[in-house]
Amino acid sequence: MAFESLSDKLQNVFKKLRGKGVLTEKDLKEALREVKMALLEADVNFKVVKDFIARIQERAVGQEVLSSLTPGQQVIKIVHEEMIALMGSEEDSRIRYSDKPPTVIMLVGLQGAGKTTMAAKLAGMLKKQGKKPMLVACDVYRPAAVKQLQIVGEQVGVPVFEMGTDVSPVDIAKAGIKQAAKMECGLVILDTAGRLHIDEELMQELTDIREQTSPSEILLVVDAMTGQDAVNVSKSFDELLNITGVVLTKLDGDTRGGAALSIRAVTGKPIKFAGVGEKLADVEAFHPDRMASRVLGMGDVLSMIEKAQTAIDEDKAKEMSQRMLSNDFNLEDFLEQMQQVKKMGPLNQLMGMIPGMGSKLKDVEVDEKGLARTEAIIRSMTVEERRHPNILNASRKRRIVKGSGSSIQELNLLLKQFDQMKVMMKQITGSMKGKRKGGLMGKMPFRLG
Repeated sequence: MAFESLSDKLQNVFKKLRGKGVLTEKDLKEALREVKMALLEADVNFKVVKDFIARIQERAVGQEVLSSLTPGQQVIKIVHEEMIALMGSEEDSRIRYSDKPPTVIMLVGLQGAGKTTMAAKLAGMLKKQGKKPMLVACDVYRPAAVKQLQIVGEQVGVPVFEMGTDVSPVDIAKAGIKQAAKMECGLVILDTAGRLHIDEELMQELTDIREQTSPSEILLVVDAMTGQDAVNVSKSFDELLNITGVVLTKLDGDTRGGAALSIRAVTGKPIKFAGVGEKLADVEAFHPDRMASRVLGMGDVLSMIEKAQTAIDEDKAKEMSQRMLSNDFNLEDFLEQMQQVKKMGPLNQLMGMIPGMGSKLKDVEVDEKGLARTEAIIRSMTVEERRHPNILNASRKRRIVKGSGSSIQELNLLLKQFDQMKVMMKQITGSMKGKRKGGLMGKMPFRLG
């Protein structure tokens, strides 16, 4: 996952700082040297690192920091604040909508950066936010580019405008915007052509589209895995097109993360969105403060909550909580809960958003296949068996393991773990109800509140 190596190194530096009761200028210099090396190894631009370290040093050498009760924490706070500043403000990262719809967003970038897929990802995300987007196929050069956009557009439920490959991209863009106005689509995303490298022909075409469509946003799509090259590409496109922002793809991949920390400082243009997986739902608005927290191993609880809000049905969640409180939670409920959590994305990604969990998960593999086996076992039961597992006798168990391709041992382990979970839930709900006898609250030797 992006930033994993950088995050681990920075957390080791911070651990040393926290362990010191008194922080000297020598300690600070050594810590900042390690931070500098970690950033350079993560492929962050050299000049960006130099300026970043200088700002931290200037703020941290003050007497109020070195003589404070928790100097290590003060330095960590400064690093966190400066990293947020490095990636831009929350205000910069928002989309600028036109006063006269439709708002036009023009996506540009090199071939292979994932532009077409990102166009659909953005359209799907903005549709969920109540917008009515339309995708326009302006790439008439890459084989099957128009067809690809139609396929991904259909998957996210967004209309795609195309005029084939024999019409100029400028005319397609203009006609697409007119069609969007007729269909009352308030948002148009132009999927433009890319090249394997920046050339005069490509840039002239993009300039023509920009002049004829007056887009509110010109977003450059760059592959985060290209590291420093992503920064160089951003700089070149910005000089020629005056881009308004950057979209990073493959931020979940095996990337050192340097591009995300360098682009804003080098180009002055904010990162607005980030692709965090292969699925069309795997895209996030870029929040500098949350990304800084992830990089520094502080987690990202807000993003996790947002994922839950979009993936989990609120009414079902309320009903489930009521069943838990009444101790009426069964395997059917458990299966439903598993389905809801799966919608939020890979478990290792979700757990990485929990503060302090990033480094602990470094050598832990989340057994997704094991979860699939658990699901298969429960699905092989009848509704009655899921609701009343106590009726499972030997013959029923044989039928279930045969139907799920599992073993009796796996089934028995699942039932044992489920019973243990119910006991634990009973204790928790007892404490929540505030019962002083029998529940956890009753065993407390003091009164809360």
